Amino acid sequence: MTALPSPVDGGEVAPGFASLSPDDFKAAFRQHPAGVSVITADDGSGPVGLTATSVFSVSAEPPLLVFSVSSLSSSAPTITASDTVVVHLLGSEQLHIAKLCATSGIDRFADTSIWDRLPTGEPYFTGNGVWIRGRIVNRMEAGTSTVIAVHALESSVSQPQAAEEPVRTEPAAETPAPAVPAFTPSFDGAPLVYHNRTWHRLDANSQIDG
Repeated sequence: MTALPSPVDGGEVAPGFASLSPDDFKAAFRQHPAGVSVITADDGSGPVGLTATSVFSVSAEPPLLVFSVSSLSSSAPTITASDTVVVHLLGSEQLHIAKLCATSGIDRFADTSIWDRLPTGEPYFTGNGVWIRGRIVNRMEAGTSTVIAVHALESSVSQPQAAEEPVRTEPAAETPAPAVPAFTPSFDGAPLVYHNRTWHRLDANSQIDG
């Protein structure tokens, strides 16, 4: 695991380089909208779920994505110890899932009607429009968080307003390709976005002609 330099006394990463204050840093990023995702995993100790706005794609060949998890999160030990994770890219109709996995002190998997396990064992939320299952290939400590790189193995993408089964890619050769349990997708294609401490729905009304 690679580690970035840790801040030293006085709020500096290295001598001679002053750091922006935490409050100023947070204030700046509140103006930066981000898509909302939920990460699920199970290292054998039970399923966990984490709401994240740090997910982004890195490469298509090979298919890599990255996200970060705070050491303060109750899900952090399980996610960082897992071999595989499921990354749910949320639509606005999955706001309840985002809120569920952002709430502390509750059993996020108490309602067994909203989640299941993939044939490969990972927990996932069944009503979500888009998910990607991947293998963790790198972990890097960065401040009070861990940055995690994931190699995508398979995905499921529900077509907006479609009643049929979601489109699903074939998994990587290392695993068989059993069918995912059927579900009725509730996906209208409008992504869920978080901006300035508020949830937003991104749709055609937000489009800017340019």
